[in-house]
Amino acid sequence: MARRRNGTQAKDEIAEATTVDRYVGSRIRLRRTLLGMTQTALGQAVGLTFQQIQKYEKGANRVSASRLWQFGATLDVPVSFFFDGLADQGDLPDVVLEPDLCTPGEPDPMARRETLELVRAYYRIEDRGLRRRLLDLIKAVAAADDPADALLTATDA
Repeated sequence: MARRRNGTQAKDEIAEATTVDRYVGSRIRLRRTLLGMTQTALGQAVGLTFQQIQKYEKGANRVSASRLWQFGATLDVPVSFFFDGLADQGDLPDVVLEPDLCTPGEPDPMARRETLELVRAYYRIEDRGLRRRLLDLIKAVAAADDPADALLTATDA
């Protein structure tokens, strides 16, 4: 951002976090969580405090290109990972546009240990077709009026 000679920023030059900033932050959080890394550990790896990591993950602060490169190297993903799902500026993923998946007072589902265990177990299944069928089963059970009945029906097929 441009600064005036006296070091202050003009009001119109101060940019607010956008939906894309929040999406990039959510992708940082997702990858960190999948690796079982704490905000403190990630912060130490890139020379930041855990509070700054929190701000990036929530999209409160924008992540610079060089910092994004650093996150990619630390989290072992290409920089493009942080934008996966964004086809163009007019095509923002539903996960960003929908309200939070958790209710007030509940932790973010992506930060729960149960979610991490589920994802790790899922990717330990080497058969891609089996993983796909398992995902379809989970979706059917989650969408059913009677989850137990949906589970029985799906496993009988």
